[in-house]
Amino acid sequence: MTDRPLRNAEIAVHFDELGDLYELDGAISYRVLAYRGAAKAIREANVSVADLAEQGRAEEIAGVGKTIAEKLGVLLETGEIPAAAKLKAKYPPGLVEVTRIPGLGPKRARILFDELGVDSLDALRTAAENESIRALKGFGAKAEENILATLAAGANGSPKPRMLLSHALRIADALVAAMREHPAADRVELAGSARRWTETCKDLDIVATASEPRALAEAFAELPLVAEAGKPGDAGVRALTHDGMGVDLRIVPPENFGNLLQHFSGSKAHNEALRSDAVKRGFHVSEYGVIDDSTETTHACATEEEVYEHLGLPWIPPELRENRGELEAARRGELPDLIEVADLRGELHCHTTASDGRGSIEAMATAAKERGYSYMAITDHSATHGFGNDVTPEQLWEQIERIRELNKGMKGFELLAGSEVNIMPDGSHDYDDDLLAELDWIMASVHTSFRMNEDKMTARLVTAMEHPLVDAIGHPTGRLIERRAPYGLDFEKVVEGAVATGTFLEINANPNRRDLDELHARQAVEAGATIVIDSDAHGPDTLANIRYGVATARRAWLQKADVANTRTWKQLEKLRKRGVVKR
Repeated sequence: MTDRPLRNAEIAVHFDELGDLYELDGAISYRVLAYRGAAKAIREANVSVADLAEQGRAEEIAGVGKTIAEKLGVLLETGEIPAAAKLKAKYPPGLVEVTRIPGLGPKRARILFDELGVDSLDALRTAAENESIRALKGFGAKAEENILATLAAGANGSPKPRMLLSHALRIADALVAAMREHPAADRVELAGSARRWTETCKDLDIVATASEPRALAEAFAELPLVAEAGKPGDAGVRALTHDGMGVDLRIVPPENFGNLLQHFSGSKAHNEALRSDAVKRGFHVSEYGVIDDSTETTHACATEEEVYEHLGLPWIPPELRENRGELEAARRGELPDLIEVADLRGELHCHTTASDGRGSIEAMATAAKERGYSYMAITDHSATHGFGNDVTPEQLWEQIERIRELNKGMKGFELLAGSEVNIMPDGSHDYDDDLLAELDWIMASVHTSFRMNEDKMTARLVTAMEHPLVDAIGHPTGRLIERRAPYGLDFEKVVEGAVATGTFLEINANPNRRDLDELHARQAVEAGATIVIDSDAHGPDTLANIRYGVATARRAWLQKADVANTRTWKQLEKLRKRGVVKR
């Protein structure tokens, strides 16, 4: 029995590990997915799962059925899951660490174990250094190089300590909203990496002013989301949520709110550059104020704008505070007018129940109209997507007719017949050109054969873009944040291909993807490529994920004109390589 109830994040680690062990052992996929799904639901629960289990209510959690609830009960009582202990006994302890190396996972780790005897990170490094891995089917020299690079970067097989932004914001928004409702609260704002809309967060920072600081800190420590908290005081309190996210609540006098908000919102690199620049100009900057060295006067700033103004700078949007040229641009008066969610006019990548979506065509269109969009392309997966529920050519013909008929009844809204076609290994597509020519919009993406070498993958994408009907490349690098590294490609050549062929490149707003990432998106636009931002929604509710794509675009310094779907459909058509669509 543990000294205290396990936190949600700790419980989730046990069930994630059980899923990995089952996959390592070759269990049927539904069992593996069941434990991973339960781990995700437990990690994201906003209440103590241990408390629910003690009350016999564990099955109220989505994905937790009778069997998993029983295992949960044993875990909380004994500190381990017997099934996991049994599986661990079958394999060397270091093998589980190998499964956690990005780009491997249980299945590939099992191949390394069976073929090369790789049973630890040291053995993995040795095999890669000896160039033994490249000879294995499904690996190759590039995979071997990636393993060495990942190990050199410090990967040690430990679970990732950072949390995906989408989940971190759910916690942050709930905490901030609760604090704002407290009668002692004056101002409460989210700061830190979450305010900069980074892809992941290690912890959360909240800055507040209050008429009764200690009362606000005490109320924060008692919130249902908080699992543990330090001693509340006038300056705030540090806490830990049930899913293991650290939260630092800082409370300051109103006159210093801007100083603290700026200090905790800027990245370390931005703040260091800001301080260095300030010293050259006779100032010192800290969370406590801006000191004018010539007069030894400390300026307390109630707003961030005042902080930057004292330093001769305009306010810099949080997404740009990464020391990537923003201070120089600000001083020259050349900060970009960043794109906003409200600038988008249409959605060009979404799925319905025809493939792997959860909403009908009508439901998706209705949700898009409610968001204020004037057009939407339905882009269900093509015939060789590889994950089931693919749309055959015959089914796509029927869907085109269905969409055309529905579009006739749309007033002020254009419903477009599209497809997310798979880019085959040779760069071709999995529908005949006659069928592709009937579509209003074609998003081409890689969904199979991820592990081609860099030259072949680059040629694959460039060949796909050379097709005269392909409008855009979806999630161009194929990465999944913290789960799958981008596939190898020469991105500069991909961008050159996009510019030469007039093919758009996508920022996919799925918070697990955000692909293109901010660096690639900025590189693409600077080279002359045009971007589309899409939600890749698989249900009406996930159209809202578009905010993560816009956040990536903002971090990439993109403006409204850089993104094609900030235009009306008629305006966007004129940008496409094929001009006006066929009707």
